[in-house]
Amino acid sequence: MTSHTPADTFPRQYARTLRYTVGAPRSFSVAPDGSRVVFLRSRSGSDRANLLWTLDTATGEERIAADPAVLLGGGEEDLSPAERARRERSREGSAGIVGYALDAEGRQAAFALSGRLFTADLLTGDARELPAQGPLLDPRISPDGAHVAYANTAGELRLTRTDGSGDRTLAEPDGPNVTWGQAEFIAQEEIDRDRGFWWSPDGERLLVERADDSPVRRWWIADPANPDREPAEVAYPAAGTPNAEVGLWLIDLQGGRTEVSWDHEAFPYLARVHWSKGGVPLLLVQSRDQRAQRVLGLDVATGGTEVLLEERDEAWLEAFPGVPAWTPDGKLVRISDEGGVRALVVGDQAVTGADLHVRSVVAVTEREVFFSASGGAGETDPEPGWIAVGRISHDGKQLSWESANGRPFTSVTSAVHAGGITVRATAEPDLPGTLVQVARDLPEGVVVDDVATVASYAETPVITARPVFRFAGERRIPSAVFLPTGYDRERDGLLPVLMDPYGGPHGQRVVQAHNPHLNSQWFADQGFAVVVADGRGTPGRGPAWEKSIAFDFAGATLDDQVEALRALAEEFPLDLGRVAIRGWSYGGYLSALAVLRRPDVFHAAVAGAPVAEWALYDTHYTERYLGHPAERPEVYEANSLTGYAAGLERPLMIIHGLADDNVVAAHTLRLSSALLAAGRPHTVLPLSGVTHMTPQEEVAENLLLLQVDFVKRSLGL
Repeated sequence: MTSHTPADTFPRQYARTLRYTVGAPRSFSVAPDGSRVVFLRSRSGSDRANLLWTLDTATGEERIAADPAVLLGGGEEDLSPAERARRERSREGSAGIVGYALDAEGRQAAFALSGRLFTADLLTGDARELPAQGPLLDPRISPDGAHVAYANTAGELRLTRTDGSGDRTLAEPDGPNVTWGQAEFIAQEEIDRDRGFWWSPDGERLLVERADDSPVRRWWIADPANPDREPAEVAYPAAGTPNAEVGLWLIDLQGGRTEVSWDHEAFPYLARVHWSKGGVPLLLVQSRDQRAQRVLGLDVATGGTEVLLEERDEAWLEAFPGVPAWTPDGKLVRISDEGGVRALVVGDQAVTGADLHVRSVVAVTEREVFFSASGGAGETDPEPGWIAVGRISHDGKQLSWESANGRPFTSVTSAVHAGGITVRATAEPDLPGTLVQVARDLPEGVVVDDVATVASYAETPVITARPVFRFAGERRIPSAVFLPTGYDRERDGLLPVLMDPYGGPHGQRVVQAHNPHLNSQWFADQGFAVVVADGRGTPGRGPAWEKSIAFDFAGATLDDQVEALRALAEEFPLDLGRVAIRGWSYGGYLSALAVLRRPDVFHAAVAGAPVAEWALYDTHYTERYLGHPAERPEVYEANSLTGYAAGLERPLMIIHGLADDNVVAAHTLRLSSALLAAGRPHTVLPLSGVTHMTPQEEVAENLLLLQVDFVKRSLGL
């Protein structure tokens, strides 16, 4: 890690370094023969422009494979609105090379810079620009290395040769709102699928998404600070309204095409596509209510599909990273919630049990499946928040764990694996940053750290997080408590409390790592006891824990914040007469809900980008948890904030970026109008030009300081 600038304050450093991710290695791939590791990293913790790097696994030597400054001749990046939207969907804040794709041998890489197409030879380090009709999106090199396919902002899917000899159209829009090769909004924002096309293993054809968002209703997002600018038109599928029409086509390199058929009416969501060497292509499609889904096998000769598996669940079904997939000998690999356990299933056999909560599949080899997991329902875990990568034999009889520190159950580990090489990244609560190690499999299956440690240039935080982890209350709610640095109980007594939750689906805050807790520690150092609690609905504790919030955001998630607070007060110096709560996005919703519904517990709130009316949020997310608004209007009414506006008795600050196209500013404006109509005083802080992502460092510092000042004044401090 690199040192920080002496004049840095934590809020400025935190924003400038994108939460200390700038300069850290990321986006790892391993060549199939294990000869090299490919990754992205910038030159320092203050430089956001990522370079493409390789690491030789024989020598451990790192080398630059592509440098954006060289390729662009020192010019500034010029991103299209479509690329900016893609980065917003993926919460990508860095610059330079933010993604790449490899050929089957892991020798060539393709990537985009400023909407232009580049390739790099990873053996020679030769990088060059190829002809392309941009601005382009998501270039992907063919397995044989002969072609690069890419989408562009005109909605086309195009093909160019890697020898630079030509560029041509494979598919072009047949309507004004049609795109080829691009994932639609819902896939990017909610289904964790940012790809819109997939190469066949032989490089002779592609599976390509065709999306038509003509049915999607249009919203307009204006910039009130610049009234001379036209509002931006956004196709936003709000709950209960039409989605984009999504289809899939097989297209060969001569432009011949075959439509892929399945029951689109019953299963409109295309969640996953998997096409591995020697295997039938797999599709995962979901019903609109996500209570049914099918794994389909695709006949590439006809475009027909066969139902290989159908699942149903009374609450909802998840689409997990890395599955469905095939083992090399033809067994289906999936993650299942059958029997109330989120288990890894190989063929017809569940190979993990109730002690584990499987989160994703990392890699499938001839003998093993690499997977990510947490501690099941947590009943036997000594502490919450660990995430480990395991490797288990196809029959489930042999299990081992990956961890750079040798303690997989007191850390957070992620990994990639190929060619007998594992790259694992381990974070611990007591150490800043993440340690990335490259390990080699020995013939007998033992793993040793005999290759290299990948250098990190991320800055060292100016503060140190000191989380104390607990399972709180009868429900054993995963929690972390932060006290001010240097706190002395006899001297300082009870502390005002600041609850700092996300508290909703897909947002785990209590993790056995250091850097994710820095923001909470900074608030603690302002004179608070900070509590982070992951109540029901948050990931990592088993299907029943996650799905207990079905049709009820406002009940379970808020109840668990109260239970955790009261339980932790029995051990920690929490002044229950001075309790504030703050959060962003779902955390903003939960914070506003807290003072509206439980003023007996919460005495002030800061709500950032809160979802005030769930009918204004998108289809896939909202309908998964609350159902369709036409079928369950009472659920939407009970879970939205505006209906509780008349009950506000406590100070409330609402913060919202006016350029937010995820949780649009209309949420805050409607809540503010309802509060005004009820005669309830409140504070609104609009952020001009700010989206749903973190603001710039100049804004970030003052934004945090304003929150602290508001909370202190509200609690009489």
